[in-house]
Amino acid sequence: MVLVVLGIDALDPELVDSTAHPNLTLADHHAIETIRSVEGGPSTHELWPTIITGLRPPEHGITLDDGVAWENPILRFGSAAADYLLPSELQTRLGAWLLNNTEQDAFRIPATYYEENDLTTVFDGREAAPIGIPNYVIDPGTEDREHSLRRNLGDLFERDLEAKGGHSSTDPALFYEQCLEMSMVRLVRARRALRGGRHELVFAYTSGLDLIGHVAYEQPSLQNRAYEEIDEFVGEVRDDLGDNDELLLVSDHGLQDGVHTDKAMIAGTDPAMVDAIKSVVDVRAAIEAELDETDHTSTPQVTASEDADRSGAEVKEHLEDLGYM
Repeated sequence: MVLVVLGIDALDPELVDSTAHPNLTLADHHAIETIRSVEGGPSTHELWPTIITGLRPPEHGITLDDGVAWENPILRFGSAAADYLLPSELQTRLGAWLLNNTEQDAFRIPATYYEENDLTTVFDGREAAPIGIPNYVIDPGTEDREHSLRRNLGDLFERDLEAKGGHSSTDPALFYEQCLEMSMVRLVRARRALRGGRHELVFAYTSGLDLIGHVAYEQPSLQNRAYEEIDEFVGEVRDDLGDNDELLLVSDHGLQDGVHTDKAMIAGTDPAMVDAIKSVVDVRAAIEAELDETDHTSTPQVTASEDADRSGAEVKEHLEDLGYM
């Protein structure tokens, strides 16, 4: 048995419908409380460490600085100095320029941070597959396709303080396709981990829905379409579940009109597990309770040859969908 957790950044409880999105709502779903950052709105940088530790940002120590999540220590030091030397508006504009014009990236705090700071996570002591969790980077020297695409978006996704959602895109349609590819890659990795039969917990994160939402305020049809397609992608993961496997979806916040909202979302195949989660702070405890109370020792679902044949056909189909074949 395997518990699969899909972290879908910005999955908004007010934008899903059990009829239109059966795989995003599952057996039960509801809004949960999130946490606002010092900058005002909920922050991805702070909230995924909260979700995997069960601790609030001041407790786990990963907090937003001037609206920018600096990983580079030199830039982090410069940001701290700027707190004393520059007006707050100029600090934020400088941060936006650096993000648009350097290779500085966010959400890349290594997994070793937690042990070094005497923090525990939901992954500790378990056969777990963490896939792309923000600020829980297993190997900082490598990156998967989602991270590579995100880091190289260029003017397809730029910080824009004048834009309604704080970002703009020179080509929203092309940007949409790249974001959906990001989500597809991460969910395919989750499916592979599930099928591999070596993990009791598979926890995969994708940011595609969030990115689309930040630039879709002028084209809401893009966000609506993204929900439909992500629902289909999650349905493919759901189809791979064994009879006793469970699927849990969690978001860090919602997103409407280009701006993060104060309601996150939980959905799952086990209503009791969903009911136990009222806040992003509760997610870790609910996952651990499920794993501790149920035998989630995984076993391979298919033979190697069957898996290879099926995976090859699915990869070909996905590439055709993306226009590569």
